[in-house]
Amino acid sequence: MKQMKFGQSVRAFMIVSACFFALPGCQKEGPLEKAGKEVDQAFDNLGQPKDGPAEQVGQALDDVAEKTGEQIEKAGEQIQDATKDKP
Repeated sequence: MKQMKFGQSVRAFMIVSACFFALPGCQKEGPLEKAGKEVDQAFDNLGQPKDGPAEQVGQALDDVAEKTGEQIEKAGEQIQDATKDKP
């Protein structure tokens, strides 16, 4: 086996040392990581609408649009039925 030069030995030692000290640090959750998780959760909650006035109006519009669509579909079926009966 070839003998490593001093510079290569130092470099290998530095890499192993960095891994040795860095990996245990990844397992601990510090105050900044906790704060980051709280910020992420706050942004996730912002994406979910609450039952405020705007949400209620939006839901009412959705309901009206759905009922209107159902009535249009029903009228279309009646027109088709009426035209099938005629020769």
